[in-house]
Amino acid sequence: MSTSVAVGRGAAESWRALRKPLLITGVVVLVGLIVLVFSVASTSGPFSPDSTERDGARALANLLKKHGVNVQGTERLDNATEPGAGKALLIGPNGSLDRDDWQRIKAAGWSHLILIRPGARELDALAPGVKTAGPVLSLASREPDCDLSAAVKAGNVTAGGTTYSAPAGAKACYGDGINHTVIRIESGGQIVDVVGTSRSFTNSELADDGNAALALNLIGTHQELTWYLPQWESSGADDEGSDGPPLVPPDIRYIGWALAFAVLVVAVWRGRRLGPVVMERLPVIVHAAETTEGRARLYRRARAHDRAAAALRESALAQLHKAHGIPRRAEPSAVVATLAARTGWDPNTLYEALYGMPPQDDAALLHLSDVLDVLTQEVRHP
Repeated sequence: MSTSVAVGRGAAESWRALRKPLLITGVVVLVGLIVLVFSVASTSGPFSPDSTERDGARALANLLKKHGVNVQGTERLDNATEPGAGKALLIGPNGSLDRDDWQRIKAAGWSHLILIRPGARELDALAPGVKTAGPVLSLASREPDCDLSAAVKAGNVTAGGTTYSAPAGAKACYGDGINHTVIRIESGGQIVDVVGTSRSFTNSELADDGNAALALNLIGTHQELTWYLPQWESSGADDEGSDGPPLVPPDIRYIGWALAFAVLVVAVWRGRRLGPVVMERLPVIVHAAETTEGRARLYRRARAHDRAAAALRESALAQLHKAHGIPRRAEPSAVVATLAARTGWDPNTLYEALYGMPPQDDAALLHLSDVLDVLTQEVRHP
C-alpha cells in the first residue's frame, strides 16, 4: 500500500503569503483612483480647453482667461441647457445630439452662441437660414472681405474648412466670394456665430496670422463662457460620417491604467534579485574516482568511444603542456616534436596517441588509455 504526500500550499498558507501583496495592491489602486478623480480634466479630446495637444485649445482658453473671461469647460448636456442670458456658449465639433437636445439648448436663451463646424441639425435649431455649402476650403491665409468688427480687427487669418451659405442680413467672412467659413447672424438680441473649422483656434495654429485676435474678438464677448463639447449622450444619431461613440469610456481607461501601475509596483517589489553565488556543502561526499567511474560507465553504455578518447587525450595534453612548458595553442606538430625530443618516443607513436583517430572498440580504447598513462607517468616521474 502506497501513500502520497501533498507538496502544494494549503489555503491558510497561501492566504498568509498573498495577503500583504494584495493589501499593498489595493492601497496603490485606491490612491491612484483618488488622484485620477481629483486631477482629471473636465474635458478631453480635440478642441478641449484642457488639452495641451496640437489639436487641443488650452492656449485659447488661457488667452480668454487673461482677458477676464471665465471659461467653464464641460461635456455634460445639462450645462449647455441651463439659463444662458448674459452668457456665451461655445459648442465644439464632434459628438451627437438629437433634435430635442438642440431645441433645449436654444430654449436656454444664450446671449451668444459660437458653433464650431456645426451639422445640419445644429444649424436648423440654432442658426436658421445658414446652410452647409458644397466646397471645403483648404486652410490658408485669407482676408475677411466683410464688415464684421471682430474680423476687421483681426485682419488676415488662417481660415478654411467647411463653408456655409449665409441668409439675408448675415455677415459672411473668410470665403471664396460665394460661400464663407465664418458667418454671424443676429436675431432678437442673440448673436450666433458659425465657424467652419476649429483648427485655426487650436494650440498649433493660434499664433499664426490674426487667429488669436479673431478668436478673442469672436469668442470673448461675455465674461461667462461655457465651452461645451457634445458627447454621445442622447438617442439620436449625428450627421452622416460620424464615427459613433467611443467603445471604451474614458473612465474605464483611467481605471485600467491605475490597475496596470499597481501590478507594476507589486512586480518590482516582489521581484527576486540575483545575488552572489553561495557555496553550499553537499549532504554527502562524492569522491573524484566515483565521479570518473560513473562517467566511464555512461560512455561505455552509450558506446561513445570517441568522447571517452577525447577526454583521455585532453587530460593527458593538459599535463604534458604544463610539464614541458608547451603553449596551450601550440600546433600538434610542434607539440609532437617537443615531446619526441624530450622523451625519446617515436613521433608517429606520439601523434597517434595524442591526435589520432578515435578507437573503434573497447580494446582499442583500453590500449590508448595505457599508452597515455605511460606517457603521463614519465611526466610525474621523469
